[in-house]
Amino acid sequence: MSQNGNHNQPQLPLGETGCWQAVQARDSRYDGLFVYAVRSTGIYCRPSCPARRPRREHVTFFHTPEAAALAGFRACRRCHPDEVNAQVKMVRDACAYIKGCESKIPTLAELGAHLHVSPAHVQRVFKRIMGISPRQYADTCRLERFKTGLKNGQPVTDALYEAGYGSVSRVYQGQLGMTPTAYRSGGQDMHITYTIVDCSLGMLLVGATERGVCAVSLGDAPEALAAALHNEYPAATIERSASHDGLSGWVGAILRYLDGDPAPLDLPLDIQATAFQRRVWEALRAIPYGSTQAYGEIARAVGQPTASRAVARACATNPVALVIPCHRVVHADGGLSGYRWGVERKRALLAQEQANRAQSEQDQTGG
Repeated sequence: MSQNGNHNQPQLPLGETGCWQAVQARDSRYDGLFVYAVRSTGIYCRPSCPARRPRREHVTFFHTPEAAALAGFRACRRCHPDEVNAQVKMVRDACAYIKGCESKIPTLAELGAHLHVSPAHVQRVFKRIMGISPRQYADTCRLERFKTGLKNGQPVTDALYEAGYGSVSRVYQGQLGMTPTAYRSGGQDMHITYTIVDCSLGMLLVGATERGVCAVSLGDAPEALAAALHNEYPAATIERSASHDGLSGWVGAILRYLDGDPAPLDLPLDIQATAFQRRVWEALRAIPYGSTQAYGEIARAVGQPTASRAVARACATNPVALVIPCHRVVHADGGLSGYRWGVERKRALLAQEQANRAQSEQDQTGG
């Protein structure tokens, strides 16, 4: 038998080294993506199984529980790996059902009936695997349909009702962050206040609407930062505030972070995102201070292990530097590239975070 059990089975999502690291860490994010089997016991488990870890030479990995069973292993009675795989399939079926309901958002009861499970079970499992609730996922699907209609030139009313909205106010009160016409016309009727200050990485721009921060950018010249903001919202009313009116708290938090404060930048945001971008950005905000993850790891964390390039695009379109820490995503070999605000800034941010984290750990151990 080969180390991964079968030459014909699909490629493991992390490679054998990554799978073994996930098993050692009991990392539940990879439950459902692979199982590990122990030759000395004949049992296969999910990565997060709480049982004592076997020796590496006794372990082989399988892409699915079915593959492990075909190889002669039996499911662990402690972590029930078959149930996890079934849950991943259930969530995929739920996503397909939600996307198919274009005229309305299905209720939890309707989802449960379709999947033959209880509404509470749907809610709990969907949120654990996807990171958002079924309702949030349905909202983002509907919003994507509406935006697509507008971009394709549909009248607002037609795009509204074809996407499943009942009124303009439903969109405005939802996730769009601006009126439908404003979205299509580059931010018309929006009011954005911004400020530009010196920081340890050059110049920092922070822009916000009445709803929250909509732009955080790094650069070398204030003119270029301001021009980029105007290009993004060409029809909006944009004002520079030299006195930081209404922005001082948010600007201060970001500057403290740049000076080495490890506190999370939990600021109110007014940004638009597709369902996939939202999942990626939430995954980025979950990366611990001083740590990094590979694009492929983020793809697996959001339930789409083959979407590394899409993750890279989501990072590249992140409108709020630092608040959504896309600088913590690196290549599988640890290499740095593709940072929207410059690779050298990315290198400096990571070096500072890692140094601060190491110092904090040393202080805690009394070293």
